[in-house]
Amino acid sequence: MNTEQHEMYEYARRRIKQKKGLYFHFVLFFTGSIFIFALNKWMNIGEPTNWYIWVITTWFFLFILHFIKVFITDSFMNKNWEREQINRLMTMQEKKIEQLKNEVENKKIV
Repeated sequence: MNTEQHEMYEYARRRIKQKKGLYFHFVLFFTGSIFIFALNKWMNIGEPTNWYIWVITTWFFLFILHFIKVFITDSFMNKNWEREQINRLMTMQEKKIEQLKNEVENKKIV
């Protein structure tokens, strides 16, 4: 397996691991929410307040953040994006170095 294929394999493996973690988080959120709701309603834990709503809402917010990270942020900020950014920054640095060299040469001539 050459380097490019290995990078593609590692990227695919990492993405599958992220998605698997997100799906597990969803199942845990769903079953946990049902359990918390049942604790509050049937066992009267935490009555008279509806504390379970705040817990489930906070957990849902954390799940949404996890979803955004996996499907939005990591999907467009992948290896290709990283390479493009590195190449862009290297090009900018090379231009700056060339500009500085030209300034030094111009000062030597004068």
